[in-house]
Amino acid sequence: MQKRIGLIVTFIVFLLAVQAQQKLNYPEVDKVSYELYMQGKWTELIDYSKEARRQEIDFFYLQARTGIAYYNLKKYRKASEWFLKAWESDQSFEWLQEYLYYSLVFGGRRLEASKFADNFTVAFKQKIYYQSMMPIRAALEVGYSFNPDANSLKETPFDNKLNLTDEYGEAFIMRNYQFESFDYSHQIAPGVIIDHNLTHVGMRQDEQVFWGNRYIFPVNMNQFQYFASPSMVINKKWYVSPALNFTWGSSTLVLGDYSPNSFYYDKFKYSDFIFSTSTWSHFANVSPGAEINLASVNDNKFTQLSAWLTVYPFSNLNFYFTPRVYFKSSEENGFGYNTFGISGGAQLGPVHVYGQYLNGEMENFIESGGYVVSNFPGVSEQKFSGSIYFPTGKSYQLVLRYINQDVTEKYRVYTNFVESNSVNYNYMKHTLTAGISWNF
Repeated sequence: MQKRIGLIVTFIVFLLAVQAQQKLNYPEVDKVSYELYMQGKWTELIDYSKEARRQEIDFFYLQARTGIAYYNLKKYRKASEWFLKAWESDQSFEWLQEYLYYSLVFGGRRLEASKFADNFTVAFKQKIYYQSMMPIRAALEVGYSFNPDANSLKETPFDNKLNLTDEYGEAFIMRNYQFESFDYSHQIAPGVIIDHNLTHVGMRQDEQVFWGNRYIFPVNMNQFQYFASPSMVINKKWYVSPALNFTWGSSTLVLGDYSPNSFYYDKFKYSDFIFSTSTWSHFANVSPGAEINLASVNDNKFTQLSAWLTVYPFSNLNFYFTPRVYFKSSEENGFGYNTFGISGGAQLGPVHVYGQYLNGEMENFIESGGYVVSNFPGVSEQKFSGSIYFPTGKSYQLVLRYINQDVTEKYRVYTNFVESNSVNYNYMKHTLTAGISWNF
């Protein structure tokens, strides 16, 4: 019996000794973490720092070394979280400023980086060419969109399908359009930038009219868009970006006169506007966000809401994806679900690829904080786009895009100036664009 008690006591003493050996202290953690840092054992350093914090041991150099470990593993978003913690304790070290700045930039948080840079040393500001007010980027992009079914649709006898006699029928069939777009971004204060865009669109359509007989008239339309959007960081990492999109244009139409087979020309002018506000933040490997758009497009007033979550599986910009859901509210249809989208990008050596897929009921649809507005007639159920970015030199970048979108439009029939009937027609719209950007 005494021998059994002795064994139990010995076992308990052994457990207490093992526990005492595993119990960490500040000097030991400082020593071991420094040795792992000097040896470049980044994974072991991260695991060791986790154990130290589990035992409620944390301090400036452990935070900085943890950030450096993640940084060297190219997990920049996780690295920046630890550099930010270290920054709160001591902002005097230039090496910490450099790690913090580049981890934010490489993690997709450039606006925060510019805000912190205002408090960096003069020497490091000169190293990164920092100014509180400065140009950031300029870009020029041109594109061409076409409807491969334009000729067959132009010759489609819609009037025969609807048995028109003395009614008035018309359809505006898109043939093609080209656009030219210029972007300019500049910083006006630390953590505050403004993006501008001016776009011109020249569209060519075939107007098929039935008024006594079937007629085909060519129609040209010119449209301009101005977009402005300031983006700012509020507090530590809360982003807010209001935006205004003002679109205006004109088209010369051929309209039926009072009696059949008689027509006159009329110049049609229009304008649309969209006010948007987006907000988002960053938490390690995810970035949630939401957006509201208040719009008047094609004489329709509506509200569009969306929410998204960007995920960075590798804690950097080498691969990321963003599911996004859109809701819409209008006087006619109320408020409800509208569209689902998913987008993502990947870095393949020096080339960056980006893709987007949208599925829903996209009519007068708003994308990218009001930057892209589908204000042309018609409804789309699916849209796919792909982009490839090529660096050229230190400051320039080329981009090629392809967009594929289905479109449903209507041939409309009017009786006594009131729409009385219609029939749908469908086509695929293909868009090719090319552009170049310059980072100052």
